[in-house]
Amino acid sequence: MTEPLKVALLGCGVVGSAVARRLHDDARDLAARVGAPLQITGVAVRDITRPRPESGVDASLFTTDAESLVERADLVVELMGGIEPARSLLLRAIEHGASVVTANKALLGEDGPQLFEAADARGVDLSYEAAVAGAIPLLRPLRESLAGDSVRRVMGIVNGTTNFILDKMDRTGAALDDVLAEAQQLGYAEADPTADVEGYDARAKAAILASLAFHTRVATPDVYCEGIMGVTAEDIRAARKIGLVVKLLAICERTDEGVSARVHPTLVPRSHPLGSVREAFNAVFVETELAGQLMFYGKGAGAEPTASAVLGDLVQAARHRLDGGHGPGESAYADLPLLPIAQSQTSYFVRLDVLDRPGVLAQVANVLGEQGVSIESMRQGVRRSGDGLAMLEIVTHRASDAALARTVDQLRMLDDVHAVTSVLRVEGM
Repeated sequence: MTEPLKVALLGCGVVGSAVARRLHDDARDLAARVGAPLQITGVAVRDITRPRPESGVDASLFTTDAESLVERADLVVELMGGIEPARSLLLRAIEHGASVVTANKALLGEDGPQLFEAADARGVDLSYEAAVAGAIPLLRPLRESLAGDSVRRVMGIVNGTTNFILDKMDRTGAALDDVLAEAQQLGYAEADPTADVEGYDARAKAAILASLAFHTRVATPDVYCEGIMGVTAEDIRAARKIGLVVKLLAICERTDEGVSARVHPTLVPRSHPLGSVREAFNAVFVETELAGQLMFYGKGAGAEPTASAVLGDLVQAARHRLDGGHGPGESAYADLPLLPIAQSQTSYFVRLDVLDRPGVLAQVANVLGEQGVSIESMRQGVRRSGDGLAMLEIVTHRASDAALARTVDQLRMLDDVHAVTSVLRVEGM
């Protein structure tokens, strides 16, 4: 029988435990698929005294000496998270000839090029399917199945926590803070939800998607980012009235000028495939020149879904190991210019409180005209408070984000505009 391939596992939290358990329980099937047994030779953890029966790993295999563990492994699975020591450990593993599998989107978004260069120089795999959208097979299709096509746009829901929150607000009319508290109680949101609700998690994933889709290095700081904390119940209700729904989207686009990547709350039509994504599910909409529109949908987080993606990468890397080769590395040949948010083409939904008197609509329309922004639709209603104000809702046609931002600034300066109460971008119309 072929000698076992030595697997080092870095981290044994909920995902790490799920991976370890599957390696134990499905050992025979995995060996048949790979062509050799996959043997866990050690699991690096911070505290070896803590019992971890859910992992199925013998207690003697737990260690705090991660460095020596990766030096003697054929395959290294990194599920620690964070930048350090994960970066140093993966570089050490690659240096010693191990292929690596990671779900660490923060590390890839910040230091992906360094890791790819090291893996390519050493002739080993760096696999990361689980870093974006959990169990959804997304990155491999972008990298391999669509290798002969040209991707024009990737737009998707890549954070389950925020989708759960926004979906619950849409269905119940509840305020964001109340739904966030519920999400924390249910385990959808962390005690500190900053990475999710401020968009940082989605931002790192957008950098990975844009880099892969457009063969251009896009780092996390290159991605424009807004979170959902400014989304109100009134925004949700107003969107519903005109057939739209609020989603936190990662949007990566390629134009004649270059590549842009952004994350922000976005209004999409309820009829759009992304508009119907519920609960904590993820979905990514891909547009290419030849294949047209493609949709990838599924569970984007959780121990079992993420473990599925990790194990898929591990099996593939193990096969390459036995064959004496490795999979495709980084493809950054296009090296396209990175565009700021100001050059992105989008539409705006703007809600205003204006004085309820003749001539106001003409003033507002004049401001939009001066900035070269045309109106898709406009809706006016009288506020019930009797304060002499009217509510005005405008959806614009597509224009540069810079022109739309200037338009909003000019509207705020009008004497007859009491307040600009909401500004949201619109896509998919």
